[in-house]
Amino acid sequence: MADGFGARVRRAVEGLTPGYFALVMASGIISVGLHLEDLQLLSRILLAVCGAAFAGLLLLTGWRFIAYRAALVEDFMDPRRAFGFFTFVAGTNVLGVRLGVAGFPTATAVLLGLAGLAWLGLGYVVPWTAVLGRQERPVLASANGTWFIWVVASQSVAVAAATVEPVFDSVRRELAVLAVMSWSVGVFLYGAAGLFVSLRLMLYEFGPDELTPPYWVSMGALAITVLAGARIVEMADAPMVAATRELIAGLAVVFWAFATWLMPVLVAAGWWRHVRRHVPLRYDATLWSIVFPLGMYAVAGIYLGRADHLPVVEAVGRGELWAAVAAWAVVFVAMIRHLTRTVLRSRTS
Repeated sequence: MADGFGARVRRAVEGLTPGYFALVMASGIISVGLHLEDLQLLSRILLAVCGAAFAGLLLLTGWRFIAYRAALVEDFMDPRRAFGFFTFVAGTNVLGVRLGVAGFPTATAVLLGLAGLAWLGLGYVVPWTAVLGRQERPVLASANGTWFIWVVASQSVAVAAATVEPVFDSVRRELAVLAVMSWSVGVFLYGAAGLFVSLRLMLYEFGPDELTPPYWVSMGALAITVLAGARIVEMADAPMVAATRELIAGLAVVFWAFATWLMPVLVAAGWWRHVRRHVPLRYDATLWSIVFPLGMYAVAGIYLGRADHLPVVEAVGRGELWAAVAAWAVVFVAMIRHLTRTVLRSRTS
């Protein structure tokens, strides 16, 4: 019996993962990296994909909210999935930052306003619905790599605020406050998420099936903290920036070092999962949670290396950028094949 195209599309929308905006995050940040390396054609192609993905996912999420609200609410109540909603915040700001680089600071400011409101709203709603409001205990058993996306969202606000700060003179001090505040919140959230996830790994049974791609966000969250810190250090003097500049500059280097240390650990974990424990490697939307950290680490290294005159850091970032481009291409092709097989082609039974 044929499975109709409309039915397949509706089923895909109903099951849309909250973290799919990681596609926007990955495409946008690699586009920024390519721009930094003056590879403008490739950068614009990735920007086009980033913009199209953002518009498409925004439309699909709105459709899901209207037609499949129960499924959306269920995601908010699930601590294993709810933090994926923060990819909307990060994706919106990454797109905004790339548009700012392209010479459209007003678009960056508008997207920052949208993302900032979502960051504040989700920052109170998700912890309550997914963690504090749950009857089942212990919630700690559900902690996973997606919890670090809250950190990424916070730091993306700092990066976007620092991007538009040189353009809008009348609100420079307010943007400085927002950037430093969201950066600081992100640092403390990283400590909390790291503690909860570490306790989950040590206290509860953990197998290869649970070592999912979002654990790479633990490194990506550090990388965007480095980038946000480097951008804040470059901001014009304002009371909030002047009071924290030296602290943030030093911590940015420390966080880069820890992100670098985490890279082999995550690669080894993937080897253990897929090679030693034979978990099949197939397309899943969470794979974009690997691509984004690779791209963010590359951009953070390039930017920090140039800003602080650290040629080794810049060289590592430039090399990592091509690994991120390769990973993006592989996952993008896998995504197209997956969508073709599951949505575009009819399956019979």
